[in-house]
Amino acid sequence: MLLDNKVVIVTGGGHGIGRAYCRGIAHEGGKVVVADIDAAAADIVAEEISGDGGEALAVRTDVASLASSQDMTKQALDRFGQIDGLINNAAIFATIPISRVGFQEISEEEWDRVMEVNVKGVWLCSRAVAPAMQERQRGSIVNIASGTVLNGSVGRIHYVASKAAVVGFSRVLARELGPSNVRVNTIAPGSTLSEDKPTEDILQMRQANVGNRALKRVERPDDLVGTALYLLSDLSAFVTGQMIVVGGGDVMY
Repeated sequence: MLLDNKVVIVTGGGHGIGRAYCRGIAHEGGKVVVADIDAAAADIVAEEISGDGGEALAVRTDVASLASSQDMTKQALDRFGQIDGLINNAAIFATIPISRVGFQEISEEEWDRVMEVNVKGVWLCSRAVAPAMQERQRGSIVNIASGTVLNGSVGRIHYVASKAAVVGFSRVLARELGPSNVRVNTIAPGSTLSEDKPTEDILQMRQANVGNRALKRVERPDDLVGTALYLLSDLSAFVTGQMIVVGGGDVMY
């Protein structure tokens, strides 16, 4: 198994793509820490994994809080004794919707909240987890960006700006943690049907994006799991500082 006995934290693991990451990790023998601000959703995913014979721990986590990120790390270490991987997946976008309006119409409060979760949250969780990886001289951090950073996306400039920041953050962190043999990479998903209960408008929007793709179908959470498993596993032992676009060829990078 690709992740046999590896311990991986997934933030935003209670919903959508995060849930798919958690289940994929467990399927490959990994032990999963399902970290989500929605404690009930995290519990459900952990119970699903345990019911399938895997090992999982649900931890309520507010990634925008240093204390909460540190508690997430402590609970993971107390339960499993090590941390091998971290997927910084939690973000304000699908589960917690954002406005789709022009840049002059976005409220200052919403801008700050998107940056607090989507950028600061990645920093705080990486900061909390990195020492455990550095101590063992091994680990993989996978940060989730977005294909929109390559072609722009009208009506959500705060989201795109936050994900562009994640790309730059990841490249610097890869340099800083490289001497400790800790790798940092980024996945940039395309438009993905990640909503737990998509409305008809969302379904139509996702379908409309198919026309821009080389692979003519809607992207779903499971389409991203293989790339995450590769970056978490020893198959990518000499890969760091990279961004992999998983979008069916909507942009070529």
